[in-house]
Amino acid sequence: MISFNGASFAYDDNIVLNAINFDIEEGAYLSIVGENGSGKSTLIKGLLGLQKPIKGKITISETVKIDDIGYMPQTNAVQKDFPASVYEVVLSGRLNKLGIRPFYSKKDKENALSNMEFLNILDIKNSCFRELSGGQQQRALLARALCAAHKLLVLDEPSSGLDPLACDNLYQALKDINLKQKIAIIMVSHDINRAVESADYILHLQNKQLFFGRTADYLKSDIGKFFTIRGNR
Repeated sequence: MISFNGASFAYDDNIVLNAINFDIEEGAYLSIVGENGSGKSTLIKGLLGLQKPIKGKITISETVKIDDIGYMPQTNAVQKDFPASVYEVVLSGRLNKLGIRPFYSKKDKENALSNMEFLNILDIKNSCFRELSGGQQQRALLARALCAAHKLLVLDEPSSGLDPLACDNLYQALKDINLKQKIAIIMVSHDINRAVESADYILHLQNKQLFFGRTADYLKSDIGKFFTIRGNR
């Protein structure tokens, strides 16, 4: 579905991510891990076409169209203070499906309600988004991204700032999306221990590719042992 073939990225002629090679098939669940400044968000920008590699290439299957990809970026204070209802926020995820249509269709509205029900936030659909808890806001934003996703959901640090319970709920929701809706997930995570509990594949970056493979193999590798043990200290 997606292939990185020797892809490298730079800012101001300084290479920040060098020679990345991996393949992700339909329905896979990949967590991208690494320390701050390791190139995780840069890789996501490359995947979404927001930054072009200076060498190498990224290949996306013809079966995956741009409007098949849902994206949940890192949230900031302005986004969390958005003055709209939960339903309006979630429905806005269908904007990429509108084409030349000026209004949301019945199908768009049904899709938004269905995703809210799937993520157990239908009961707060009329609530003001900025008055929600952090966990509720993240579920609403996840439902919004899910409205855009058909084949792939891309998330950049979705659990940032959440308390442990809200974080557990978010990771369970992502696992349900992957298993029940058969949507592939590519997620940047700062929490390696949680990542290995959920993902099928791990990509570990440190301005280059330190590891790519199945989670079970990552846990057996020297780098996997080092970082998961360190995280448990």
